[in-house]
Amino acid sequence: MARLEVNVQLRWSDLDAYGHVNNVEMLRLLEEARIEAFWSQPAAPDATRRDGAWPTAVLDAGPGAALSTLVARQEIEYLSPLAYRRAPVVVELWIGHLGSASLDVCYEVRDAPSADGGTVYARAITTLVLADASGAPTRIGREIRAAWEPYVEAPVELRRRR
Repeated sequence: MARLEVNVQLRWSDLDAYGHVNNVEMLRLLEEARIEAFWSQPAAPDATRRDGAWPTAVLDAGPGAALSTLVARQEIEYLSPLAYRRAPVVVELWIGHLGSASLDVCYEVRDAPSADGGTVYARAITTLVLADASGAPTRIGREIRAAWEPYVEAPVELRRRR
């Protein structure tokens, strides 16, 4: 089972009046982890590739990029309130489905990597569609598929309403 573990720092402004991370801000945490994991970062002119670059970060994040992703669907299940803390939360990501032009990114927001146990605050799935520069859906190319396939596993299981 290959998962990506992205540390995301909470901000004081993420909290709501109840003293825990607001539901909208939880989606922002997922977005930050997803961008870190899947989008390449433009290097500074004199810089080499940064340490710890993700092997899955194969989409160009720069302006005028040939490919982008569009969020087609998001579903989140909140399991435990997440209060402010100075230590980053760990967002584990993997791909639950890799289709011809779309993928399901699965997440668990945790206080520690799953290998260490700990609390799971939320589980979520985001369906992304790859789009070309015009915004039209486009197939996932061979190179991108090869980078992402090692991270495909069973999708996150969310409880369903009766």
